[in-house]
Amino acid sequence: MFFAPNVRTARFAPRAYDRAFERFASEAFAGARRSPLVEQDDKSWTLSLDVPGFAREELVIGIEGAVVRIDSKADAKRQFKAAYELPQDIDVAASEAKLENGVLTLKLGKVVPVSQAATLQIN
Repeated sequence: MFFAPNVRTARFAPRAYDRAFERFASEAFAGARRSPLVEQDDKSWTLSLDVPGFAREELVIGIEGAVVRIDSKADAKRQFKAAYELPQDIDVAASEAKLENGVLTLKLGKVVPVSQAATLQIN
């Protein structure tokens, strides 16, 4: 039997290849993916996530900064837990959630950055 050590260099095994294999392996062994469909415009993100078999009363959605967490309550028939981090903080007042036919749609408002710039008078 011939043994050859695995040599990883940027030229031999590009990082994109490594990530593609990791995604393939994790999806193959973890079962169904729970990645949401994400759409974005100037004022909000829209996340669509399949949660079949859940009622509105069985799900809890929490928002903290740029992280949205979706959990099922302890007394729900099935258990579900997911968290997604967005690139910018979420405006809770401008956000809404809708559950229709097993699809949870979250419209999450973006926090508008406020400029902290100030001008100084020259004496």
